[in-house]
Amino acid sequence: MLAERGAVVIDADRLYHEAVVPRILPALVERFGESVTLPDGGLDRAALAAVVFGDDEARKALNAITHPAIGRAIVQRVREHVDGGRVVVLDVPLMKNKAQYATEMMVVVTAPDEERVRRLVADRGMTEADARARVVAQAVDLAGQLGEADVVIDNSGTRADLEAQVERLWADLTTV
Repeated sequence: MLAERGAVVIDADRLYHEAVVPRILPALVERFGESVTLPDGGLDRAALAAVVFGDDEARKALNAITHPAIGRAIVQRVREHVDGGRVVVLDVPLMKNKAQYATEMMVVVTAPDEERVRRLVADRGMTEADARARVVAQAVDLAGQLGEADVVIDNSGTRADLEAQVERLWADLTTV
């Protein structure tokens, strides 16, 4: 919705899969084994998720491999857009705080756990058990994010409710 209004959106998840995974795949395979690769040699996201979202130590190991690499890629992408006079939005699911990427504002979009589980099952084809494990694993991160947020957007209502909140945010972002 912010992109529709003119913002440059840097999607950390997409950046991770398009630019970072090819560089860190050998480290992922070394740590988690060949079972996290597809027949074509690419990353099997579902297999990796199955390993890390039920095991805190495995998730910490994944984060130690991925976070520095994605951080560097995000900083590089921001530098490409920061002087254009446009609002730059970092879509970072597990952002810890504003200082992590030297951002001016931290917006957290949230919904109740049951709705998040439902969406993971419906939109990503996850099993309910896998979706619940992911929501539980991310709960600590979400609690920290809410404590750091400048703005919290509630995404549990209708699309119109969400649009109204985004419109208020956009007005705040673009008012000089």
